[in-house]
Amino acid sequence: MGAHRRPRQRITGGGRGRTAATITLAGAATATGLGGGTGHAAPEPTPAQVKAKVDKLYQEAEVATEKYNGAKEEADAAERRLEKLRDEAARKQGRLNSTREALGSVAAAQYRSGGLAPALRLALSADPDRYLDDAALLERAGSRQQAAVGRARTDLREIEQLRGAARVEVTSLTSRRAELKRHRETVTGKLDAARGLLSRLTAEERARLGHGTGDRASRASSGPRDGLSASAQAPNSRAAAAVTYAYRKLGSPYVWGATGPDAFDCSGLTQAAYRAAGVSLPRTTYAQIDAGRRVARSELLPGDLVFFYSGISHVGIYVGDGKMIHAPNPSAPVRVAPVDQMPFAGATRVV
Repeated sequence: MGAHRRPRQRITGGGRGRTAATITLAGAATATGLGGGTGHAAPEPTPAQVKAKVDKLYQEAEVATEKYNGAKEEADAAERRLEKLRDEAARKQGRLNSTREALGSVAAAQYRSGGLAPALRLALSADPDRYLDDAALLERAGSRQQAAVGRARTDLREIEQLRGAARVEVTSLTSRRAELKRHRETVTGKLDAARGLLSRLTAEERARLGHGTGDRASRASSGPRDGLSASAQAPNSRAAAAVTYAYRKLGSPYVWGATGPDAFDCSGLTQAAYRAAGVSLPRTTYAQIDAGRRVARSELLPGDLVFFYSGISHVGIYVGDGKMIHAPNPSAPVRVAPVDQMPFAGATRVV
């Protein structure tokens, strides 16, 4: 029986060995299958696909940039209002403190001279005429004292109102700063993703796709004569001055949130151009489109602002012949470009 059992035990052991081997092979096969994504990675995107993704990221970043610009404008305004409220409250507090000191002095004097009725003080006075003059003066002083008390009460109410308004502005400012942080993170995230995609391309591929063209190429695409011609066709001197400024800034780098003089985002460039012409424009694209008279695309003249995308997230300054000067994105400096390069959304004649 013992001899008979040993083979069965060896057979059983062999089965276990085969089972373990089968599991090992199956596991290896499974691992190979799961690792297929590495072994058979998806093909790298073509330069055209990279460009499409990058352009989309830049457009999304620009939407966030304009929201950032709007939130910053509101935060700056709230900060100015808060500072004004604090200054006004400080002035009123100073006046209230002076009034309180004066009232305290009067009260102390009255306390020291108190104790005798006015008729008795008159009877005991060595100089009744002088006493009567002093009494009249005190009566007038009493009237002024009452007026001072009234002013103090008014100042107290106004100071409390100013403090309440300041608390509202602090809340608004805190909210705007949180909003700024959110938009800043969105912008930087989109731009980082775009840079990562562009880094996969060679310099030649980036240049061919219009990303990374330097200052020299941007300036070479349009000369001084073009600037003079565009300015001459402008409807008035201020529009001409804005166009001239834009030509002078060709080749300047795009920096989101920048308004010059050496770097710009899209609405920062148009704002700076008209600021140089003596015209104040709002900060954001969606406010700039309402800063003048709307004009049809067929009626465009140099100096008109041209807007793009359904959310009005990009703007340039028209320079004639179907072209504009604009600050495109971080991969390209301020340059001349066709108006039909992006989805046209409208145009405004500022002056």
